[in-house]
Amino acid sequence: MNHAMPSLCRDCITGFSGLGRCPECGSPRVFRHAELWQLSIAHMDCDAFFASVEKRDNPDLRDKPLIVGGGTRGVVTTACYIARIKGVRSAMPMFQARKLCPEAEIVPPRMGVYVEVSKQIRSLMDALTPMIEPLSLDEAFLDLTGTTRLHNQPPAAQMARLVKRMEDEIGITGSFGLSHNKFLAKIASDLDKPRGMALIGKAETAEFLKGKPVGMIWGVGPAFRQTLGRDGIHSISDILRYEKTDLAQKYGDTGMRLWHLARGQDYRKISSSRKIKSISNETTFSKDTNNTDILDGHLWRLSVKVSDRAKANDMAGMVVTLKLKKSNFRQLSRRITLSSPTQLADTLYYYATKMLQKELVQGPFRLIGVGLSNLCKSDLTDTMPDLLDQNAPIRSAAEAATDKIRQKYGAGAITKGRSLK
Repeated sequence: MNHAMPSLCRDCITGFSGLGRCPECGSPRVFRHAELWQLSIAHMDCDAFFASVEKRDNPDLRDKPLIVGGGTRGVVTTACYIARIKGVRSAMPMFQARKLCPEAEIVPPRMGVYVEVSKQIRSLMDALTPMIEPLSLDEAFLDLTGTTRLHNQPPAAQMARLVKRMEDEIGITGSFGLSHNKFLAKIASDLDKPRGMALIGKAETAEFLKGKPVGMIWGVGPAFRQTLGRDGIHSISDILRYEKTDLAQKYGDTGMRLWHLARGQDYRKISSSRKIKSISNETTFSKDTNNTDILDGHLWRLSVKVSDRAKANDMAGMVVTLKLKKSNFRQLSRRITLSSPTQLADTLYYYATKMLQKELVQGPFRLIGVGLSNLCKSDLTDTMPDLLDQNAPIRSAAEAATDKIRQKYGAGAITKGRSLK
């Protein structure tokens, strides 16, 4: 190893060149990388965010396997790392999670609390750069180009200080990745979780991507991975065998994106000023289904994801959309216009479920999605009476009230009966 290798102490955030422990505080938590001071595109992701908040607020849960989720939707929202060791994963049916980890503590989500913690984290980010692109309540891209002179620290040190402040001041840990574009920064943030730091430099990009599974590429889910597998594409290296025109002919615009990303090329900019016209999330099944329990579970999970992103962007919407794709690839899109804007997962789920019930006879389906559009700022959301859903104000008030009680007295202070099913 080069004795002049740029190094950063994760504990006292001292930058230096050389080997061994930190010369300032003696810590062994030293990160070294040849391009440490040059990379400026970051992705920060909180570690098991919902579960981390619950453990912070209830110390009795700290060393126990914890699952956030349950309810009538019956899926895991978040699992802590102890539960993940047993195989528990987000979106997994609760009955399966209980079999894998029967000793796990299960608590219902407290979305109001998570939103407040997310705002605290966002305020720390805002102090670094205005170029922030939130993806959800617990993750965001940051462009730190040109901020070295302002903060008298390179981007790597700024990000290390950010996650340290998150842990010290808010009680939530996070991991971050740095690279020369968004695609690689997001990959890097997953390489060393939890409390991780990872970099992918320009010089190592091609070697790093070589042989990696094609599923590492953002947007390549289980169904598309099967399609690529049938065409003999299992790794990123397999994509490199194809010409750009061949991939475009086989997979359209997605093929073009595969060609560029397989080479570590991503020209998307981080822009906090980009106007968001709609927020949506969808999932494709590996096998067509008309199973109402499976569809319902995914519908709730998708509603939560759309709600998370709306809250992270301080947005609400008037139009809820349900997207379905039939086994013959015919796509159905249904929408309902509300009488007041919403950002609540419960409201999204309520209307998406009503639309799905009318379309079940057209199944089985290979894809389901939820969307929110006609967006506005979230100053006044879910407060006006909804003519289509007379009970919406009651549910909204109940959700806010229970969040306040749990925030004050702990996760187990009050639960809904459906969370025990």
